[in-house]
Amino acid sequence: MALVIDDVSVIYPAANGRPPVEALSKIDLTIGPGDFVVALGASGCGKSTLLNLIAGFLAPSSGSLTLDGSPIDGPGADRSVVFQKHALLPWLNVLDNVAFGLKLQGISQQNRKAIAEKFIGLLGLSGFEQSPVYALSGGMQQRVGIARALTCEPKVLLMDEPLGALDALTREKAQELILKIWDDTRKSMFFITHSVEEALFMGTHLVVMSPRPGRIAHRFDLPFSRRYLAGETARALKASPDFIRIREEVLSIIFADEEAA
Repeated sequence: MALVIDDVSVIYPAANGRPPVEALSKIDLTIGPGDFVVALGASGCGKSTLLNLIAGFLAPSSGSLTLDGSPIDGPGADRSVVFQKHALLPWLNVLDNVAFGLKLQGISQQNRKAIAEKFIGLLGLSGFEQSPVYALSGGMQQRVGIARALTCEPKVLLMDEPLGALDALTREKAQELILKIWDDTRKSMFFITHSVEEALFMGTHLVVMSPRPGRIAHRFDLPFSRRYLAGETARALKASPDFIRIREEVLSIIFADEEAA
């Protein structure tokens, strides 16, 4: 399985007297089987536009996107999205929220319950199946959103700053949980964040995007997520000389881009 983005550009048309906006320019990116690709860059660099292209919510102005050799020309069950705002249905409990996509697909009640319970357990939510989602903490609500995204067994899981609204301690725990889920499911991931530390800790590959028009200006292959899953602690990794060196290099790139913008 490979998701291939080939020479993709996006230009938003003129509107309300404003000129056209070139959001992305000549993006080339391949997300291979089991890759955890993280996109990082200043606000307005086109990270979310890129995610929306992969999700099929937006069509490129030029270039192409394919998954397993088939064109991406709209949303599909082979790609699931976890948003920063989890978009749960407050009138449904945890089980029914997780199973909601399966219900839309016409899966029988018995089967969707079994599938939903599998991912509820994977996300550490067992015992909360009948709880209303509005009664849960922010971190638990985000876990419900991730469980729901996983139920249709997507080939690629897309995450648009899913941890941005969490407090620091909950965010660190959520990072570790997502890595364990990635390790268990072997899904390909595309993850957007504004946090350099989060990007370095979680990704196998990091792309740093330039200010508008967004381009992939720098690429890094990263070892830290696999080292964490091999047994090193998150705190030790984030304090290691290698981690600090790459963190400072990435920060210097982002600060230089912001000053030049």
